Amino acid sequence: MTDGDSADRFVIGIDYGTLSGRAVVVRVSDGRELGSAVHEYPHAVMDRRLPSGTRLPPDWALQAPGDYLEVLQKAVPGAVRAAGIDPAHVIGLGTDFTACTMVPVLSDGTPLSDLPEYADRPHAYVKLWKHHAAQGQADRITHLAAERGEAWLPRYGGLISSEWQWAKALQLLEEDRELYDRMDLWVEAADWIVWRLTGTLARNACTAGYKGLRQDGGYPARDFAAALNPDFADFADTRLAGDVVALGAAAGRLSAEAAAWTGLREGIAVAAGNVDAHVTIPAAQAVEPGRMVAVMGTSTCHVMNGDRLAEVPGMCGAVDGGITEGAWGYEAGQSGVGDIFAWYVENQVPQAVHEAAAREGRSVHQHLSDLAASEPVGASGLLALDWESGNRSVLVDHELTGVVLGLTLTTRPEEVYRALVESTAFGTRKIVETFHASGVPVEELVVAGGLKKNAFLMQIYADVLRMPISVIASDQGPALGSAIHAAVAAGAYADVRAAADAMGGRSEGGFTPDEQRADAYDRLYAEYSTLHDYFGRGGNDVMHRLAALRREAWASRAEKTTEPRTELPA
Repeated sequence: MTDGDSADRFVIGIDYGTLSGRAVVVRVSDGRELGSAVHEYPHAVMDRRLPSGTRLPPDWALQAPGDYLEVLQKAVPGAVRAAGIDPAHVIGLGTDFTACTMVPVLSDGTPLSDLPEYADRPHAYVKLWKHHAAQGQADRITHLAAERGEAWLPRYGGLISSEWQWAKALQLLEEDRELYDRMDLWVEAADWIVWRLTGTLARNACTAGYKGLRQDGGYPARDFAAALNPDFADFADTRLAGDVVALGAAAGRLSAEAAAWTGLREGIAVAAGNVDAHVTIPAAQAVEPGRMVAVMGTSTCHVMNGDRLAEVPGMCGAVDGGITEGAWGYEAGQSGVGDIFAWYVENQVPQAVHEAAAREGRSVHQHLSDLAASEPVGASGLLALDWESGNRSVLVDHELTGVVLGLTLTTRPEEVYRALVESTAFGTRKIVETFHASGVPVEELVVAGGLKKNAFLMQIYADVLRMPISVIASDQGPALGSAIHAAVAAGAYADVRAAADAMGGRSEGGFTPDEQRADAYDRLYAEYSTLHDYFGRGGNDVMHRLAALRREAWASRAEKTTEPRTELPA
């Protein structure tokens, strides 16, 4: 061993992101991160074609489950090597996933996409969190629940998302009945990977509550599912079968097969699965009520604990024990944040800007941030809506689309970039204000995720929100949070709160609002709110009409196209 002595014990947290999986080795006594390794998914996100060449319709986002197994086989041993520890001293393993990410499987856990006869069937693959093609099904679930006065609907802000379990499963049933019938179980990737590690299916309380509509110990009733579609009646009883395990509990023990993959000891504790955002709360020492954690990456998830149940319009769920046992966990979010900035840089920024950034030895993002930072608030005359990937909260509508208002022939790339950054800050303010208005005060915002490193962005958020922004100490918040849960599952700490106190950390109030800029942003935010309601609350449904036209055009092209299928590189 290169760090500590033989008395040291370690846990490993594995964070499954949108494009890669990261394993981090953490010391149990103090949360020190000793080594990490990343494995990029070979198939990444399939949103245009399957590996067979089969074209995908708009709004699809799929993955290959075998990519997740490679993380266990490559990133975990790599992290252990990087840490320089004896793997015999690892006492537990914890995982988290982007969610809602669903795997259709046989009774033994085999994904349908692994069956050769289904290799070119889109519905056989993993539906990633940002698969938004089930919006029609989500709308029907919302409308039916509202008509019936379902008691669970207000706990999801009154709106059901196309990203969640029920909408995606209903789409599968209605678009590929053969595959739905062949599927024995509908499993969150967070639970599927734990199943592969332990040999036992254990559904975690987080995804079951937030993504599976499970409240007060049960799923929506059989007659509700039947009213959606008669053939959907037994969905919860059959496809969602399996015990639900509390967060921080051991879902099982590492199997001999998984021990061979990872190089770890057979029989060590494997914690119940979790969601990347929710698991970050203990890593940020934000377990107590009132501390909202914003995990900012490709999207942003806003999570916090509360000491009571309240109904917050447009939130993604309020779940008893959904984040920390013994507290009401709240979730909201934005479907696109880092994804929006990446889209702009990759598709809209002129080559000259890329070349200028390269000459200066900086990323294009940093180059644009530095250029934009020198301008006063409002100087560009631009205002944007942050809906390039739809709206998760508070409108819960993934057919809404992005807007940049105020463009002229003199508009510069850095001005558009700043407007996009500001739009995401406005979206977060809309969420925070909605929580406040609903009686769930946000007393502190703690930022985690890759975007916390962008000081320009963090300062804009502080100014827009008019509140200090704290920052998680770790650069690997979800992985550290998973490791904390692994330590609890292994018995090293009595509960997640105790483990968080010892292993987590944050820097309080690292970014404070500037009064003058905050005043200017109040004026811009008022205009944002007007646009937000005009396009998002029925003032003008043009975005929905354009989405329908897009689907019609795609369907027409698909009928006329007879292009041969070609193998794509992995």
